Amino acid sequence: MHLEGSIRPAIASALAARHGVKLTEEEVQRRYAYTNFAGFLDAFKWVTSFVRDPKDFALIAADLAEQLLEQKVVYAEVTLSVGVMFLRQQQPEANFAAILKAVEPFEKRGLRLNWIFDAVRQFGAEAAMRVVQSARRCASRRIVAFGIGGDELSFATKEFRGVYERAEEYGFHRLIHAGEIGGPEKIREAIEILGVERIGHGIAAIRDVELMETLAERKIPLEICPASNLRTGALGVQLGKDSATMEEHPLAEFVRRGVAVTISTDDPAMFHTSLEEEYRNAWSAGLTEEQITGVVKNGFRFAFEKVR
Repeated sequence: MHLEGSIRPAIASALAARHGVKLTEEEVQRRYAYTNFAGFLDAFKWVTSFVRDPKDFALIAADLAEQLLEQKVVYAEVTLSVGVMFLRQQQPEANFAAILKAVEPFEKRGLRLNWIFDAVRQFGAEAAMRVVQSARRCASRRIVAFGIGGDELSFATKEFRGVYERAEEYGFHRLIHAGEIGGPEKIREAIEILGVERIGHGIAAIRDVELMETLAERKIPLEICPASNLRTGALGVQLGKDSATMEEHPLAEFVRRGVAVTISTDDPAMFHTSLEEEYRNAWSAGLTEEQITGVVKNGFRFAFEKVR
C-alpha cells in the first residue's frame, strides 16, 4: 500500500486548507473517480500536491496508522513516493523523520510499520537512483525495500538494472510494479533482469502459463490488489475487455496453480477500499475460507521483516 494513496477526503481537505486552498470533501470524492490507469495517476498527482512539508507527511502517516489499527492490522510495509518528493524539490530525509515520529504512538498500541522507498518509472533511471541514495542516507532499519511504481509502459526494464544492483548492494529488498497494465513480459523482465523478490500486482501472469509456473517454483509472490485492478481498468486490460467484474479476477486461478499471493489495498482511500473489504473481494473472486487463511499467512511469510 502507498502512504499517499491513503489520504482520506477529510485529510485532503485539511491539507489543502493548510496551504490556502479551499477544498471540500465532496470535491475530493469526485477526483477519486476514474475509469483507467491514466486517470488514477492524474488524481494521485493532484492529491499529493497538497503534501508539501514534514508536518503534512506526519499528518497523513498518523491517519493511516489509525486506519490500520481500526482494521486490526499488526504489520504493514508502506510505500513512500520518494520519487515524487524529489520532483517537488522536497527533502525526503526530513519527511521520513517526521513520519517515523508521527507513528510512534501507534506502534505502542501494537502496530508495526516498515517502509519501502519508491521511485517513479516514468521519471527514469537517474531519478530512481536518487531514491536509492536517499534510502541509504536515512540509515534506518525501518526502510526494508526499494521499489518502482508508476507507468510500466514507459522506460524499458533494462534501464533500471544498475539501480536495482545498487539497492541490493546497500542491503535493500527489491520489488516493482509489473504486469498491472503491462504484459507478462514485464513480470519476466523484472525477475530475470532486476532480480526482484516480489511483484506488485502481476495480474498479467494469468496470460502466461509458464510464467505462473516460474513464479510458483521460485516462490515469488504477487501483491494482489483486487479493488485497484477493477477501478484502474487494469483487469479489463488483461482480459481484453472494456470492463471486468470481481468474479473474473484471476486471484483464485493463481492460488490453484500454486502461485503465492498476498492481499493488499494499494491506495485504499483512492480506491474506496480497506483490507477488510479486500478479503471480501477475495471471496467474490472465488477463494474458499481455507484459501483466504493461506493468503493471510502469506502476508507474514513474505514480509521483509519476519513478524511473530
